[in-house]
Amino acid sequence: MQTNLADFIKHTPEGAEAEAILRACVHCGFCTATCPTYQLLGDELDGPRGRIYLIKQVLEGAPVTAKTQTHLDRCLTCRNCETTCPSGVKYGRLADIGRKVVEQRVQRPLGERFKRAVLKQALPRKAVFGAALKAGQLFRPLLSPALQDKLPPSRSAGNWPMREHERKMLLLDGCAQPAMAPNINAATARVLDALGVQLIVAPKAGCCGALRYHLNDQEAGLDDMRRNIDAWWPYVDRVEAIVMTASGCGVTVKEYGHLLAHDAAYADKAQRISAMTRDLSEILPPFEPELARGARTYGGGGVAYHPPCTLQHGQQIRGKVESVLRAVGVDVVLCADSHLCCGSAGSYSLLQPELSLQLRDRKLASLADTGASTIVSANVGCTAHLQSGTDTPVMHWIELIDRALTPRAG
Repeated sequence: MQTNLADFIKHTPEGAEAEAILRACVHCGFCTATCPTYQLLGDELDGPRGRIYLIKQVLEGAPVTAKTQTHLDRCLTCRNCETTCPSGVKYGRLADIGRKVVEQRVQRPLGERFKRAVLKQALPRKAVFGAALKAGQLFRPLLSPALQDKLPPSRSAGNWPMREHERKMLLLDGCAQPAMAPNINAATARVLDALGVQLIVAPKAGCCGALRYHLNDQEAGLDDMRRNIDAWWPYVDRVEAIVMTASGCGVTVKEYGHLLAHDAAYADKAQRISAMTRDLSEILPPFEPELARGARTYGGGGVAYHPPCTLQHGQQIRGKVESVLRAVGVDVVLCADSHLCCGSAGSYSLLQPELSLQLRDRKLASLADTGASTIVSANVGCTAHLQSGTDTPVMHWIELIDRALTPRAG
């Protein structure tokens, strides 16, 4: 694709990156076949190819309108198009660059600005989000049906193992996950403890940075990333890896090296942090023989696995979760459209509820067709979003591994 970038971005690192991405696109349209919003809306501008044209126009200096912003807002950034693209177009990065420019030039209505400001301030702060969630659960009957739909039930974490092990790994505790589903990280710690690995949490680490970055407050998102690097840096020579139990966090931390490449104070550190980062599904496969020996017979019926977009498209990890589950005797299957987004997509379900719910209900229908009695995923946003539309239990896959390794009482 030929480009002629405007002067405001031509000689910047983002301009150079955007130009390389734009030039890689050959207009083939394969991406539209796997774009969830294009499938729902049938509008070329609500598919990757159309959005690429819109971003190209913006970066070439064309007038920016609220319509352009709307089409970019509707994108889930699921990156399914990247998996499909034969030319390797890095659409997700182009979308971040284009959205930033559009956000600077189009003022949103007051209500939208307020909602986004609340999300940027509340979601990344673990204490604030936790308090808000508890208040919502306490006063649930007084809330609107839409808000009740978003509230997960209260859950307990169970015990965190206290044994010391020579092998150690860091864990990103996260911001929303500890309040929404505290058992995920605790179950991870118990499973790794049984395998002789001690899990450590750095007290000053917090939100991975994705929430603010993808809400177009990119500088604040980069600050969140820098804070995590500072929190983890004293541990890097003492641990084998930095473990991610939320694939949405994992894909972001793995990109720290790229996102901070032009920050002289953090570039080298960010590269090392990214190189050390592993999704939990990358940590456990070498332990499969030990897991198989330690697992009791799993008697919970069939399990349907929903692979999050941030895992299968963002991190390009496939098959590992299923392999670990099968190692402990779980009968796990994928649904027919397992490559498609469930509609959660971080804050997307709060900002684009109509599209998000349509995608959720489509996904749940496909999962129900498997006949499974339990649904598992690898990202807290996906599990909470799917659970809001079904009575079938939805959980993180590590919780099933934890159950399989826990002896029956009595």
